[in-house]
Amino acid sequence: MGHRFRSGFIAFLFVGLGWTGLCSAQAPQPTPVPDPEPRRMASAGERLPGQRLWGTNISGMVVDQSGAVIAGARVALTSKDQSLGQEVQSGTDGEFSFVNIPPGPFQLTITSAGFAAQTFSGTLHLGEVYTVPPLTLAIATASAEVQVGVSQREVAEAQIKVEEKQRVLGLIPNFYVSYVPNAAPLTPKQKFQLAWKSVVDPVTFLMVAGGTGVEQAQDVFNGYGQGAQGYAKRFGAGYGDTIIGTFIGGAILPSLLKQDPRYFYKGTGSAGSRILYAIANSVICKGDDKRWQFAYSGIIGGLAAGGISNLSYPANNRGAGLVFENTAIGVGENAVSNLFQEFLFRKLTPKVPNSTPTKP
Repeated sequence: MGHRFRSGFIAFLFVGLGWTGLCSAQAPQPTPVPDPEPRRMASAGERLPGQRLWGTNISGMVVDQSGAVIAGARVALTSKDQSLGQEVQSGTDGEFSFVNIPPGPFQLTITSAGFAAQTFSGTLHLGEVYTVPPLTLAIATASAEVQVGVSQREVAEAQIKVEEKQRVLGLIPNFYVSYVPNAAPLTPKQKFQLAWKSVVDPVTFLMVAGGTGVEQAQDVFNGYGQGAQGYAKRFGAGYGDTIIGTFIGGAILPSLLKQDPRYFYKGTGSAGSRILYAIANSVICKGDDKRWQFAYSGIIGGLAAGGISNLSYPANNRGAGLVFENTAIGVGENAVSNLFQEFLFRKLTPKVPNSTPTKP
């Protein structure tokens, strides 16, 4: 069947070509008519009648305030005369591009879940490859959330991603601080996510190891003894305290009691008001309803974590008094830490987000 089809097709092709040639030979040939006005080429930048001039393309990149690329951001291209109306999404590398665009003024509007909408204006010239500076999206505030129709969970997710990149001197984790005053409350899953991120960070291991070395040198909890075995016991107890304290006080109780475990940076007002704010935040916190309340999760979490970790101490170093003492010390340490957060750490933390969106 296949051979017969190919033979028939070849024969049909020859007949068709022969008939076309015969018709072409018999058809009268048109007489060329001279062009009364010879065409000329347009000089650089000149537009001839009926000619449509186009720019080349507009491209750029979408990033967040930490400099990380944002994939899937919606980039809309418009113009004042409504001649433009295109939309693309940023790729996995955060880049986007519009091609074959007519020259003239244009505006880009960039939106992405969890971020405040951003705009950029420019003018595309004939034949130009217009590269837009990196478009930085600020994490959305509560008001921006309503405007762009993004869910509260998505806003919180975007904010927590930025917080997980905050490091003092670019090294020490600074995850439990929000520089957005009205940040979206965290879901229970996000509270556990933040706690896990904190306890498995390599710097956390190093800090516990350093603290263990100091304890060993001062022979704290002498029931553990000295040498490698004593150090291992102290390190295990210290890291266990960190895990228990972080999860109970930063995830479990905040989820049950609907409280936010983060410190909310104030940054405004007199020095005295900021000092009082920082100290007060060692015993108060924001609830998931964004109202200030007693920090039950932090205080009770400290007592619970101290009681559990007390079981791992040597017998001669245990007791209820030690639990309450450590809890009180923890409250004091939080007050001091908050003072550093309010007056120093923000300056030492690279790429800290602004509390209000900024335009490029």
